[in-house]
Amino acid sequence: MCHTIKQHIPKPWLSTLQHMEYIDHHKSHIDTHLLYKMSSAHSIFVITSGRGSVVCLDRKSQLEKGMIIFVPAGASIKIEGSPWTESELQYYKLDLMLVEVKEDISNQSPTKVTTEQHESLAGNEIQEALSLIELNYTPWSSCLEALEQILRQQETTDWMEQWEVQLRFQDWFRVLLRQSDPKTETPDERARLQSSIRYIGDHYDRTITVDELAANIGLTRASYTRQFKRITGKLPLDYVNTVRLERSKQLLQLTDDRIHEIAQNVGFSSEYYFGRRFKQYAGISPGLYRRHHRQEVRVFAPYLEDFVLALGIKPVLQCSHHSWGRQHYLELDDVPEFDVSQQEAQFNLGNVPDFIMLGKGYDRWNLDRFEQVAPTFYVEHLGEDWRSILRSTADVLGKVNRVQDVIGAYEDKALEAKDRLARYMRGETVAFLRISASDITLYGDQQGYVGPVIYQDLGLTPHSRVQQWTRHERRIFIGLEQLSQLDADHLLITFDTGNSAKPGDERELLERDEWKRLPAVKSGNVYEVDFMTWMNYGVISHRKKIEDVLRFMD
Repeated sequence: MCHTIKQHIPKPWLSTLQHMEYIDHHKSHIDTHLLYKMSSAHSIFVITSGRGSVVCLDRKSQLEKGMIIFVPAGASIKIEGSPWTESELQYYKLDLMLVEVKEDISNQSPTKVTTEQHESLAGNEIQEALSLIELNYTPWSSCLEALEQILRQQETTDWMEQWEVQLRFQDWFRVLLRQSDPKTETPDERARLQSSIRYIGDHYDRTITVDELAANIGLTRASYTRQFKRITGKLPLDYVNTVRLERSKQLLQLTDDRIHEIAQNVGFSSEYYFGRRFKQYAGISPGLYRRHHRQEVRVFAPYLEDFVLALGIKPVLQCSHHSWGRQHYLELDDVPEFDVSQQEAQFNLGNVPDFIMLGKGYDRWNLDRFEQVAPTFYVEHLGEDWRSILRSTADVLGKVNRVQDVIGAYEDKALEAKDRLARYMRGETVAFLRISASDITLYGDQQGYVGPVIYQDLGLTPHSRVQQWTRHERRIFIGLEQLSQLDADHLLITFDTGNSAKPGDERELLERDEWKRLPAVKSGNVYEVDFMTWMNYGVISHRKKIEDVLRFMD
């Protein structure tokens, strides 16, 4: 009999997340492998990077990025990383606690095998009961996003926040079980598709067609393509090229092979076609990618300096604006300024960059005119997805090994601050305003420079009008009548001098009766913050936002 997760967890809605951790084998304290014994809790392993193997009951199975493994209570496993891959084996480990409900289960299959039950079971039955079960979750990006959020929040001491963590886990767990339901796809079909994915990983350097892949596992081309995309989130040939290009990155970093040799080694017949696909995928040419991983680069990254500096690279220039000035919070006092508001500004002879990075809005400053000066990389991610911007920046600048430490340090800082604020704020409401000589801007709770940090990472409570008016917008303009309704307990404000005809114009609002009548103003709970620090994305900017909030509210 083949055991399914339903036999281990017949009532999944009674499961709770007992503990969760993120494990990087490279940083673990055990030489090459980790041993786990699932005593009274089931566990789920979600592989996020690298390759390796898992041994259970003397059976060895391969692990690779994208796999999700359920390990039943009572099982002992050994996980080993592969020494033949550059990416270290990394994964989430989730321990599940089951709420016991007394009922007659005499006609049901056992949900777990305890030590006392081992003696009454035959050897094959024990192996079946303790065998590993592979699960599915697509799209993969949604799976990782949910787990990342749960991990950040799980250490909270606030009992309502703890409930929120469990609700988020239940949402994730429900999707996982629904997509892994044998009724929607037979175990044999899942196994065949996984074998096809492994085949691609082993034979990416050969000519591969969709018809061949489909025929190998007995599916029509249409059925194979549909099921393959459901599991991986990619069309089959796109997935093949992704595997090839990721391998080519490793060869560019680790070998001195010529570009055309690397192209052939990973399955591209043409160096020209390889170069074109590589640039589409990585954002830069193969030769530039190799160079950046071997030497420091002189980079110009207007309004992306935060990301470059966080990775340990000092930019050759820092951007500034005639109205807003420069980003003082980055402390680049010895780095020359480049005024992006001067549409025809050019580089000085001693400050010509080797590499240019441009984010969203580059056309506002006419910065794409510098494509002829140096190779240019365009960041495609939205600012809220700063982690992905940091990862892509690290990839093109050869600093991938620093990313997890930078992100981890931020998340630790945010989690500690969130716990401290929960004890002090006790549900008091907050709003953020950007004030200029002509406008009052209210920032939303879900997007933008502010919302994801103060309302999500720090767990502050947005005023009801913030949620009602912005409706998931980054920001909205409000008038004095709306301002009068913003009776938040605390106000964070910053002043935009861009529309000021003379110094101080932007502060005239503070003399209005509508402002003076606000509860936060009367109670002295208005906090002015630095404009450039708060009107930016990036891990350094966000860290300083946390420090500001703690300074004012803790």
